[in-house]
Amino acid sequence: MTVASKTERKIWIWITALVLVVITSVAGTAYYIATSTREKLVISTTTSLYDTLLLDVIEDQFEAEYPIDLYFISAGTGLAIKHAQRGDADMILVHDPSKERAFLENGHGVCRKIIAYNFFAIVGPEADPAEINGLLPPPALLEIVEAGRNGQAKWVSRGDDSGTHTKEKGLWNDAGLNRTELREEEWYIEAGAGMGTTLQIAEQFSAYTLADMGTYLKYYKDNIITLKELVTQGEELLNVYSGIAVNKSMHPNVNFDGAISFIEFLISERGQQIIKDYGKNTYGQSLFYPAVGLLKENTEPAAVQWIKNYAFFDGYECPPEYQNDHPELYS
Repeated sequence: MTVASKTERKIWIWITALVLVVITSVAGTAYYIATSTREKLVISTTTSLYDTLLLDVIEDQFEAEYPIDLYFISAGTGLAIKHAQRGDADMILVHDPSKERAFLENGHGVCRKIIAYNFFAIVGPEADPAEINGLLPPPALLEIVEAGRNGQAKWVSRGDDSGTHTKEKGLWNDAGLNRTELREEEWYIEAGAGMGTTLQIAEQFSAYTLADMGTYLKYYKDNIITLKELVTQGEELLNVYSGIAVNKSMHPNVNFDGAISFIEFLISERGQQIIKDYGKNTYGQSLFYPAVGLLKENTEPAAVQWIKNYAFFDGYECPPEYQNDHPELYS
């Protein structure tokens, strides 16, 4: 046998081995696809639910009970909704009632269900140079503006069209201030990022910022930030989370039935108990509060009225024309 023929033989052996590997891999993938009965559900969600890891706990328990695998896209509420409007997600979990209403009215969403709530807080450095500790939001913001213009304080805004950013803009407006003008001033910083990153930027600058309490508590207890809760009182600080299925009439390829199954899980006793318990052992209190029983039984009338004032549309969490023949979600 010549040297050349030995080389050819080695090449053929290598090619044969490679072909066998490819065939085995393709066959294995085809077998998995053929035998897997699990569906895929894509959820576009706000960063606060994702960063706190609440969704990890919900995912584990939901997937153990349903033949559906969950996939999350984490973004500010504005971007989360845009993903769904393009049909890139099967449902949304967000916290911006004004944008949620537009999502329904523009035909992209149906079956909105309020699942949880907590509160925002204005947090800042322990030294509190603007002296806002214990104030209500409007006077606190006025003090921050004055301190900022005197070179004594800074403010970090989410600046990302998120639900928290929408809330912040509303608070500036309630205080009689023009945010468009404020954002041109040196002490006003825009992060253009999620809640966790915004808190870390505020920590870096010893600045004030608006934070949802769930993300704040996680980052504070995990020693990522040292910022203190300074303004925590007032109906203006209410934060309400909702789930909305993407409308299959507008986006035929979405997993609509899977979205309804997940919403049903979130509002079930088990789903609401997960939300109620999450964070108690680690952070000493719940990061989010379940809303379904509260609204159904009116156990805390003041809190129920606040939620209705802030997050109901024409007296409904989901007006009848958007309930998509799923009255069981609202019974």
